Amino acid sequence: MNSKKVIFKALDRYITSSGKRVLKKVAAPAIKQGTFDMVDEPKGEYFTAGFGKEIMLPDDIKEHKYYIAGYKSNNPAKGVIDPQYAHALWLDDNSGRGGVLMISLDAVGLLNKDVNTLKQGLADFVRITGCRNINVFCTHNHAGIDTMGIWGMLPFTGRDPKFMKIVFDAAKSAAFKAYEDRREGSLYYGSIEVPDMQEDIRLPKVYSKALTRLRFVPNDGTREIFWLNFASHSESLQSCNSLVSADFPCYLRERIRESGGTETIYGVGAIGGMISMEIENEDLLRKENRLLESTRNIGRKLGEYALSITNEKKLSPKINFIKQEFMCQADNLVLTMACRAGILKADSYGFEQAPRKWALKTEMTYYEIDSLKILFLPCEIFPELVYGGYLSADESAEGRSPDINPTPLVEIAGDENLLIFGLANDELGYVLPPNDFLLDRNAPYLDRAVDRLGRRHYEETNSLGPKTAAAIADNFAKMMATVKEAKKELSIK
Repeated sequence: MNSKKVIFKALDRYITSSGKRVLKKVAAPAIKQGTFDMVDEPKGEYFTAGFGKEIMLPDDIKEHKYYIAGYKSNNPAKGVIDPQYAHALWLDDNSGRGGVLMISLDAVGLLNKDVNTLKQGLADFVRITGCRNINVFCTHNHAGIDTMGIWGMLPFTGRDPKFMKIVFDAAKSAAFKAYEDRREGSLYYGSIEVPDMQEDIRLPKVYSKALTRLRFVPNDGTREIFWLNFASHSESLQSCNSLVSADFPCYLRERIRESGGTETIYGVGAIGGMISMEIENEDLLRKENRLLESTRNIGRKLGEYALSITNEKKLSPKINFIKQEFMCQADNLVLTMACRAGILKADSYGFEQAPRKWALKTEMTYYEIDSLKILFLPCEIFPELVYGGYLSADESAEGRSPDINPTPLVEIAGDENLLIFGLANDELGYVLPPNDFLLDRNAPYLDRAVDRLGRRHYEETNSLGPKTAAAIADNFAKMMATVKEAKKELSIK
């Protein structure tokens, strides 16, 4: 029996027995069904919006050890190319219910426990502004400082308390700046297909090529605000990098800012499975240490696409939403142990329904801004779970039918243009279709499995387990049923 298998067996026994003991002390909390905060008709002619940003960068990066969050553990930052930022967007439909706040972090991800800490730090902001909902999403930046913990010198966490305070403080500062910057104006929604910038390195070849833009145009003629969404890992500097950067989103925002000072808040879409930016002559650029040059070009090219969008629709000032917390069973022993050991800062609960008796509490939020539907997901979801296009039984890892997969999210929403923001309010890792989910038999979640067709299954090792996809789809279906019922009741009134 190999050493990894011995480790796995020990972990399996510990987690199962610990789960039973802890179940009596920290049982999964009761979760309330969310309600749909809605108005039927706009109360005014304009939105109110504001933008704020703040640098997230330690002043002792050359003296203190901060770890780069990507690819490999124990990769201390050796300097800075460009700073990480917290960006914030204040948006109010002027219905009298209060505005909403969007925060985008140049970070690999933020676990739900840290998101809740960040939101608690915004209590005075909520009190002063009347803010009724906050979403925190990350650009999944693999050239930033570790905000999750798994890229340190294992078995110790790579998550540094000083840097986390910098992140929380920057987010709060950006939020207040956005509120102070607010002005009335119009909001426009448009998109453009980007045919030549992404790559999908795992079958099926399914992903969104749309670069989506919400553009706020203030009535006073001052600078505009872009809220962008695109499906790609922010990892163009790759594994050979040891310098802090925001990766290509930095240069995307830089290019857009050159156009009349427009500011940008950016988020990623369905990037699991695995969607990244395609790099021409990648091997040569890596050999010649020119990946920074290509990263700048990638960001600026995507910025050009963002500036070229012309198919805009003006949105009426109406923002309705529903937030729903739910439990995800944690089958991944390695991640569960990392939580128990404090490497990952997440609360795990005893959960009798799960085979290993463990689960994590997470959340997702659904928005309707006029006719635009947005879903904030706490993960890196495989695009086929959103858009359809599952592998057939013949194509799948073990010959399993796609019938065991959940209904694609666009079908649940009844809208093929459902806009996905991933890594929002949590980071559960990859979420995969059950019919192509494969684990190594000897060391599941430790070794990458190889299927009957010779394909390696890496993403499973960084997932909670095969049940997560159904948990998301089932809870989203319940949310949409609540939305439908709320609209029905309002129409009767």
